[in-house]
Amino acid sequence: MKRFHIALAVASLDESIADYSRRLGHSPDAVVPGKYAMWRTDLLNFSINEKPEQAGQLRHVGFEDDTADAYSSSVDVNGLEWELFSAAEQDARIVSTYGVAVRSTRT
Repeated sequence: MKRFHIALAVASLDESIADYSRRLGHSPDAVVPGKYAMWRTDLLNFSINEKPEQAGQLRHVGFEDDTADAYSSSVDVNGLEWELFSAAEQDARIVSTYGVAVRSTRT
């Protein structure tokens, strides 16, 4: 599976989880309380980080691609960071960066 990935900074994780869960039609697939949340849909891998000083800013984009051998990152001609990773690699990076995520049962 290949999904487009977008990562945003948000002012309030809890308020943003409620808002984006309504917009995406289900609760996040993973949450690290006070720090991070991530949703996976058929086409999109969407993550948010609580960073009030950067709220609303695009952090990076890329692709979740289960054929990716490892995590990679590059910067395009406009200075935008692009990531490439598998779902398993992202899950491991969530734990190493933010701590253990609470897995959600979709609602």
